Amino acid sequence: MGDTVQKLAYGSWPSPIDAALAAAHDGHPDYVGFVGDEAWWTEPRPAEGGRRTLVRRLADGREESVLPAPWNVRSRVMEYGGQPWTGAVREDGPVVVFVDFADQRLYVYEPADPGSGPRPLTPVSPVGGGLRWVDPQMRLEHGEVWCVLEEFTGDGPSDVRRLVAAVPLDGSAAEDRAAVRELTDDRHRFVTGPRISPDGRRAAWLAWDHPRMPWDGTELLVAEVGSDGSLGEPRAVAGGPEEAIAQADWGRDGSLLYSSDRTGWWNLYRVHVDADDADGDGEPPFLLCTREQEFGGPLWTVGRRWFVPLDSGLIAVVHGRGATALGILDPESGEVVDAAGPWSEYEPTLAVDGSRVVTVAASPRSAYEVVELDARTGRARVVGARHDDPVDPSYYPEPQIRTFSGPAGREIHAHIYPPHHPGHVAPGDVLPPYVVWAHGGPTGRAPLVLDLQIAYFTSRGIGVAEVNYGGSTGYGREYRNRLREQWGVVDVEDCAAVALALAEEGTADRDRLAVRGGSAGGWTAAASLVGTDVYACGTILYPVLDLVGWGVGETHDFESQYLETLIGPRAEVPARYAERSPTEHADKVTAPFLLLQGLDDVICPPAQCERFLARLAERARSVPHAYITFEGEGHGFRRTDTMVRALEAELSLYAQVFGLNPPGVPALELSK
Repeated sequence: MGDTVQKLAYGSWPSPIDAALAAAHDGHPDYVGFVGDEAWWTEPRPAEGGRRTLVRRLADGREESVLPAPWNVRSRVMEYGGQPWTGAVREDGPVVVFVDFADQRLYVYEPADPGSGPRPLTPVSPVGGGLRWVDPQMRLEHGEVWCVLEEFTGDGPSDVRRLVAAVPLDGSAAEDRAAVRELTDDRHRFVTGPRISPDGRRAAWLAWDHPRMPWDGTELLVAEVGSDGSLGEPRAVAGGPEEAIAQADWGRDGSLLYSSDRTGWWNLYRVHVDADDADGDGEPPFLLCTREQEFGGPLWTVGRRWFVPLDSGLIAVVHGRGATALGILDPESGEVVDAAGPWSEYEPTLAVDGSRVVTVAASPRSAYEVVELDARTGRARVVGARHDDPVDPSYYPEPQIRTFSGPAGREIHAHIYPPHHPGHVAPGDVLPPYVVWAHGGPTGRAPLVLDLQIAYFTSRGIGVAEVNYGGSTGYGREYRNRLREQWGVVDVEDCAAVALALAEEGTADRDRLAVRGGSAGGWTAAASLVGTDVYACGTILYPVLDLVGWGVGETHDFESQYLETLIGPRAEVPARYAERSPTEHADKVTAPFLLLQGLDDVICPPAQCERFLARLAERARSVPHAYITFEGEGHGFRRTDTMVRALEAELSLYAQVFGLNPPGVPALELSK
């Protein structure tokens, strides 16, 4: 191919990966489960308003969308949602219960009788955000589904109660709230759905309270299940303010399994919980596998599963350090045998049927697919949402896993995606522009997977550096805790350190560095433009910009006290909230920027952007910028047309600032 390679300036390479193609492949399958012996999962439909549908794999291998538009299988509990469906098989066929995004009601549907359509199981509440449901567990033999109920008691975002509830499958609660059985009280601010022991006598779930987030500290609660289907008084058997339990489930032998970070890493434990052990102080927990790896993660959404017990007594686990693998853990020996295959990243969604384990996995060369592992043979195969290359894979970036040195010598993990094109290189010794991507959360991580939004830039000659800055998950609790009271400091420093290191080693052009991020990553991008001179421009998506307003009634309940750990106790360090806010320092912004915001965002509402821009105008800063809003979009963009406009606007910003000439990209108008 050497003779066919042409020289063309960075940022000007023609690419078949346009914004429409990248948008069409945004999102991935999630929330797998078995209905009988069929694998089911949710799947995005960006071209259908960004809805998510249910998909089943039929016996002949075909995939079938279970629910037509406009059904949207997605929960809004804690705004980020979680496991939105469950299913089982009766004599007359499968029955599924799901949450519809539009009204947040639970619906029951029998695919064998499609003419009847989904029927509501729960009522609509006129109060606040209504009644919301997540993490349903089918109790078919009892005619109920058990799940988490989130009930608003007023119009404020924190006027809410959460508890475990039982909803009858006969539809009697569809108009009558009183028909919903409350299984627990609302003494805890947050709960997960209950897991029932194999003998049906006990239930286990997680709970935590403000100001903790679930990765700070949670409690594992156990209660007896009465003969009438009630739950007894719960007792804590593990966890605490500085011990985060990510998941709990019952082993086939009746022991309780859970993932705890008490060692500094989310590892798996087993404990036998006896009914007569009223104080929960019997057998101490047994550590099943001692590794400096994570067998758990941040509980941003309810119902995540990093492990699932098999009938054989073995345990399927998603685990790793930085990246993740799917393995089978022998709890007696502590050995883990990982599945073979091309995948390097597995989602915390698992389901089992006999020896079959289903999950969702991806790699740097393939998007997320539904993967099935045979635990007996160790063989894994794709069974759904199979990746098909939409373009020649030679246009995909070739990522590098790097570790950089930051302030005080601390390690910073990053994925570097150099510009890459099969038919073009840049002339001479010119260095490429680079964009530093800051992930959201901030308690999260950038996975090493094929992302056509990254390829959209790299195939045009713009490098991308994804930084897993201090505070990211996947590297142990100590790394995660680096961001405590240091948000806006450590994340900004780590991103800048990676950008400057790339410039100093001759990988990136020092004068053509940009920063971008969404949500908490939008905060990091804005704080970077305010607090450093590293970047020539930046892209800020649905961000936090004003801590003073965001933490007091302007965001949703789940994260309303997140700043107590990220910034510090408000009662003790109130001035720090203003000092760290980009809005308070808008006059320091000198680099051009693009601001993108969904108008229906209740997590980072448009008011955050509006105050930032107003402060910029107050101080007469003539900084080139653009502010684009999108009706019908919330926190994170889901619609094809939104994502196309956002990507093209971002590329146009870089083209104007870096002096690039990407073909076929509409010009973004920058105002001052």
